[in-house]
Amino acid sequence: MTDGTHRTDETLKVAIAQFAVTREPDANLAVIDGYARRASDEGARLLLLPEGLIARDDDPTFTARMAQPSDGPFVAGLRRIGERYGITLMGTVHMPSPEPETSSEPASSVTGRVANVLVVIRGGDVIAAYRKLHLYDAFSERESDTVAPGDELPPVVDVDGWRIGVMTCYDVRFPETARSLAVRGADVIAVSAAWVRGARKERHWELLTAARALENTCYVLACSETGARTIGLSRVIDPLGEVVAGAGSHPGLITAELRRDALRDARESLPVLANRRFADPTLA
Repeated sequence: MTDGTHRTDETLKVAIAQFAVTREPDANLAVIDGYARRASDEGARLLLLPEGLIARDDDPTFTARMAQPSDGPFVAGLRRIGERYGITLMGTVHMPSPEPETSSEPASSVTGRVANVLVVIRGGDVIAAYRKLHLYDAFSERESDTVAPGDELPPVVDVDGWRIGVMTCYDVRFPETARSLAVRGADVIAVSAAWVRGARKERHWELLTAARALENTCYVLACSETGARTIGLSRVIDPLGEVVAGAGSHPGLITAELRRDALRDARESLPVLANRRFADPTLA
């Protein structure tokens, strides 16, 4: 576990864990605990996790049926892990929508669709929660059958002086979402995903994550679950669109050091944010 004595906002060590989410929430928490320990031992201050962490199987509706409230046992487990290792965690969980009046009410008793919520946990506390805006109704999938969309832009949070915006999976196909984060001061965009396999889908992941970095001169951290239906291929991309760390299709942990001087140099040589002619007030 890192004690934080060597922290500086000139650099930020980050980690991405990709793995196959199982049907068992406790087993998934144990896997996350192991990756958090490894990331902390390597000096990472942030660990990005995949989408839909509570449970998953081959039935895409299963994850929604396993939804838990924000004060349920799974998020409590994530909070304990974040506090234990002194690391900021980011990843998505499915929650009843609207939340049940009592946290003991099972998800199965809540009628209607659930919410896909990206949580940011620091020091054992949930400091931000973002409901996925863009639902994956594409390539013959229908996420909106079981998930209700959010209606607010994703937040930008602080990690050791770095401003980090968040997005969830299909959001990455909508450049205005990433641009909204950049114009609100994001240095980094973190994408939690379970990117489904398919013809040209791996290439789309590569192109879209690099484009979101380059067009906004931001670092991009992109994490995808790896499993029977999902691709892995998690990556860290610098502000000029170059991959500085990448994973294959197997479970594992990657780390990278983000550098403030690289961010400054990119924005000085390619001042696309400063050169915008038309600002959309809805993105600010």
